[in-house]
Amino acid sequence: MNAPGGSLLAAENLHKAYGPTMALAGAEFSIHPGEVVAVMGPSGSGKSTLLHCLAGIVTPDSGSILYDGRELATMSDARRSELRRSEFGFVFQFGQLVPELTCVENVALPLRLNGTPRKQAERTALGWMERLEVDDLAGKRPGEVSGGQGQRVAVARSLVTGPRVVFADEPTGALDSLNGERVMELLTEAARSASTAVVLVTHEARVAAYSDREIVVRDGKSRDMERVI
Repeated sequence: MNAPGGSLLAAENLHKAYGPTMALAGAEFSIHPGEVVAVMGPSGSGKSTLLHCLAGIVTPDSGSILYDGRELATMSDARRSELRRSEFGFVFQFGQLVPELTCVENVALPLRLNGTPRKQAERTALGWMERLEVDDLAGKRPGEVSGGQGQRVAVARSLVTGPRVVFADEPTGALDSLNGERVMELLTEAARSASTAVVLVTHEARVAAYSDREIVVRDGKSRDMERVI
């Protein structure tokens, strides 16, 4: 596979079936550093499966995924896990913060897992929390903050390791429109300033509007809207 020029992450002709159900049937994808690409489509279209394949969580049945010129499918599980800890960041619909930890400890967690000393990790975490406007919540636990605040903490956690790609799966799905828009503004602003690529899975047009480009997934196939005439 020859990735599109300058692509950081690119997929070609991806197929993935779960039993008799075909989740991906020839999907393609590409993203450049600092680019925000929205993956859209109805429920069950295959967009979350595409994200999981691109992130190395799920291995496609066939097709190619190149990350920084390297084939994801042929990497060892240990190497893919290492990528997810250091070079990939994740934002989920419900944040998935650890309830027993404070917000700053949650943001620092990826750094701690990579062996960064606690004080240094929390100092870096506080810097990202300040950028996401939640540094005043550092000592609070997730159950003590609002949904919008918690999601901004989750965005800070996704960016704290300086990842090259952030995978955001319906990041505003549990928020009202005002909080959702603020989360998207801060996520895209912070990612672009750090040249971090963002793969944004959403079914909402107002969320996709924050992207540079949209890819629509339907029946396991993808279509880059920039190429549609």
